[in-house]
Amino acid sequence: MSTETATQSDVPATERTWTEPAADGATIRRPRQHFTPARNWMNDPNGLVVHDGRYHLYFQHNPDGIDHGTVGWGHASSTDLLTWTEHEVALEADADGQVFSGSVVFDAENTSGLGSAEQPPLVAIWTQAAETEQSQALASSTDGGYRWLKYPGNPVLRRGSADFRDPKVFRYEGTDGPCWIMVAVEAQDRQVLVHRSTDLRTWTLVSTYGPAGPVGGVWECPDLFPLTVDGDPDRVVWVLLVSLNPGGVAGGSGTHVVLGQFDGERFVPDEPLPAETRSPDGSWRQQSTEELATYRWLDHGPDSYAGVTFSGTGLRDRTLVAWMDNWDYAKDLPTTPWRGAMTAARALGLTERDGRLELVQRIVGPTGAVDTVLRHDDDAASTHELPGLVRVEVVITLRGPDGVVRLELDDADGRRRLGLRYDAADASLRLDRPAVPGLPASFGRHVASTVRPEGDRVALTLWFDESSVEVSSGAGTGSMTALLAGSATDARRRLLVDPGPHAVTVTASADADETTPVG
Repeated sequence: MSTETATQSDVPATERTWTEPAADGATIRRPRQHFTPARNWMNDPNGLVVHDGRYHLYFQHNPDGIDHGTVGWGHASSTDLLTWTEHEVALEADADGQVFSGSVVFDAENTSGLGSAEQPPLVAIWTQAAETEQSQALASSTDGGYRWLKYPGNPVLRRGSADFRDPKVFRYEGTDGPCWIMVAVEAQDRQVLVHRSTDLRTWTLVSTYGPAGPVGGVWECPDLFPLTVDGDPDRVVWVLLVSLNPGGVAGGSGTHVVLGQFDGERFVPDEPLPAETRSPDGSWRQQSTEELATYRWLDHGPDSYAGVTFSGTGLRDRTLVAWMDNWDYAKDLPTTPWRGAMTAARALGLTERDGRLELVQRIVGPTGAVDTVLRHDDDAASTHELPGLVRVEVVITLRGPDGVVRLELDDADGRRRLGLRYDAADASLRLDRPAVPGLPASFGRHVASTVRPEGDRVALTLWFDESSVEVSSGAGTGSMTALLAGSATDARRRLLVDPGPHAVTVTASADADETTPVG
């Protein structure tokens, strides 16, 4: 089987950026530590599974072109979630339909009969997308997930619906014995459907969830999994993820989070959300930005969508990867010969803060980097050069009830590419990504989230790659992800720090062999 590594260092320099810069000379460079396919279109992560010591990432992929087109499953794997090896296409479209999103499980007891006791299979459960119907289908692998055989009895679950998709399957150990659980969506109806099975081939509908909460776009890519609260095995809470497009809190695509309990049949939220119904004309109620901000979100930035977690992990190492893009402009970003990137992997947890549960996301990043203090608490406004791949720690010590701290990123041509503003008066973090002439107008974004201080301190972590930033705040309880443009001719960037009336310390961590110094 042929393989190739889809990281920036192994891609020819001529293929690392757009072929044609935008009107102001901007470009987007291929990331170094976020997975991208060597060539062609990619969107949602699929079939995330840990098996035999490797993380397998399958993904929506058009093997024949840069546009969404006819999709199947691409495939990459990693041992550390940082360096990915791209493999041959895993599942291809055929006369029965395209291969839309889904999941992979290890059928250790061969309940499906698709392997054997000696060689239990990996089983992929995916949406067979025909022209007028979406149904759920199976494929199996007995060589560790590299070669797949579609089940001849497909589809195994159908509803006669054109919008029944995105199955996430997991093993559930209940009082009446183990079973398989599938969560999928009726996308247009804004519903999550829960099915049970003993063999992965015959499924029974046992409950539905929704429509409730944010309903401004179709529901997609659900996930349902348990987490402990602050590591306490006696406090287990279930997390339901539902991606929707449009209708996200940052505009366009977004992923909604609901916390609750699951008994093997029904998911019940701890904080019930308002039920929603269609209008007589079939439309859904328009929801304001203010209303959307009252719900829980996986990410408050514009570029994190369809995030799902790896199968085969325990409560303490639940890990998620999302598509780092937004349907508002994904099809129009002129990157070539590749289009689409994944977020960094994120280890998930739950913590209780001021009597409220918060989802914690900790980015899986490189270790062994060199730390450099760029500025101290009482320094005046300052400017610092940054390499393409760097983690920046910002610690704000508040010296009053109001006042603004500003962080701004300029490219080598002096053009502003990112603005972050922390306002002590309302504990808000605002992300401003200016529009770029020559790119879709919707690329410009102005989004905000609440970041409450711990005492008088606010800690922010900024993970920069060549064309993105992932901001973690509140000890991992907040996240904002955004693609970034940069100079077409020079990868260097400058970080401007204006502390306002507050004290700000900034530390950068980068590999010692980075070509652009930190300073």
